[in-house]
Amino acid sequence: MSVGAWEPQVSGQQEENHWEFDRDQLQRLISVAVSDSSLSDKLSEEDLRASQLIRLPAQQWLEESQHWNDEQLWQLIRFFTLAEMELTGWDAGAESAVIPLAKELRQRKAPLQREQLLWIREHSNNRYLPYGPL
Repeated sequence: MSVGAWEPQVSGQQEENHWEFDRDQLQRLISVAVSDSSLSDKLSEEDLRASQLIRLPAQQWLEESQHWNDEQLWQLIRFFTLAEMELTGWDAGAESAVIPLAKELRQRKAPLQREQLLWIREHSNNRYLPYGPL
């Protein structure tokens, strides 16, 4: 008979699941960000319920961002910035997808320009955007 070690799972501690991005959905979010109308008017019910997207781990966003060009990343930043202000349940604070997306642009040597930074400040009350906590 062998005796093994059993380690209980601590409440709230779960294995990190890797989110499978739906690129069609992300493309829809980009399209909504480009338009000038209210997000809630343009999003499907499925897209409105996808609030977990904004809080996915930064590493997952950094990996996914490899599939998008600089302009598309900017439009995703615009979408998530507006979503925090306009949509119920989309607030993310320091976990916002905007932070890793802005980081990716900096790593590509295409950082957010002054006008973009001012736009984010004008359309957000999240003090962590776009660069995260100090």
